[in-house]
Amino acid sequence: MLHPEARALLDLMTERGVPPTHTLSPAEARRLYRDRRTFTQPDPVGMADVVDVAAEGPHGPIPLRLYKPLPASDALPVLVYFHGGGWVIGDLDTHDTLCRDLAHGAGCAVVAVDYRMGPEHRFPAAVDDAFAALRWVHAEAGRLGLDASRIAVGGDSAGGNLAAVTALMARDHERDSAANGSALQVMFQLLIYPATDMRRGQPSHTTNGQGYLLTRDTMAYFHDHYIADPQQDTDWRASPLLAPDLSGLPRALVITAGYDPLRDEGLDYADALSRAGNVASHVCFERQIHGFVPMGRVLTEARTAVALCCAELSRAFAAGG
Repeated sequence: MLHPEARALLDLMTERGVPPTHTLSPAEARRLYRDRRTFTQPDPVGMADVVDVAAEGPHGPIPLRLYKPLPASDALPVLVYFHGGGWVIGDLDTHDTLCRDLAHGAGCAVVAVDYRMGPEHRFPAAVDDAFAALRWVHAEAGRLGLDASRIAVGGDSAGGNLAAVTALMARDHERDSAANGSALQVMFQLLIYPATDMRRGQPSHTTNGQGYLLTRDTMAYFHDHYIADPQQDTDWRASPLLAPDLSGLPRALVITAGYDPLRDEGLDYADALSRAGNVASHVCFERQIHGFVPMGRVLTEARTAVALCCAELSRAFAAGG
């Protein structure tokens, strides 16, 4: 059964005539996504420090936002976080509250990444920026008051996709020359309803394809604004589920939602990680919709999910991975 709070939210959006994302231009979709966040998201928690910085990227500076929780301390473990939004919408502001909650609850720093998006910058631009940002955070950790030996990656939806891909890329690039030869090792991956297979053929894309906020039409809209050539669907940098080797990856928490088109591919990825010998946990919030985790003002289970993410992050950092 769909959670009554989720049902009420969907009904309210219908009543207020909120247009489906796929009916909007990217600029309109970005504005609407940014504007409506204050209705569903909790009040932002205070931080010891929040500062906007920039990483050196392959195609210019990549905007980042660094969060440090109270009480202030040095050498904090750090979560490099990639926002959701179908590689088309979303930014540092749309996920500001969630990043604060993760920093506060896990007692870690968070670096949010404002990667380039489609249709202006198509695949693999977002991947290039995501990995460049991760490498930069590792290289600059000492200057930023972060612990370069305790780095996690995370994200929701499209951001979960980028987190999974950067974990694979970090594994395949054992040495980070920008950090004076010290190894770049990701110790944990937080994958919140991640997109893992751009072919979109799992049953949940049909069973949950209409009526639950994220629809098949909207997924097609995001896909077509991000992927220029359908043959790129099978590139593992777009579809990490199709990576030829999933062994040797950091411990993962994969969160899915029962009424989400991406439900099955998230579970498939968790299963694939486990089959490859990794430690992977999967938790499905059976009564929830895609995108629920930041909506703690109106969805009680969102607060439960954030608490789970924080607990698993804390445990990973304390254990060293």
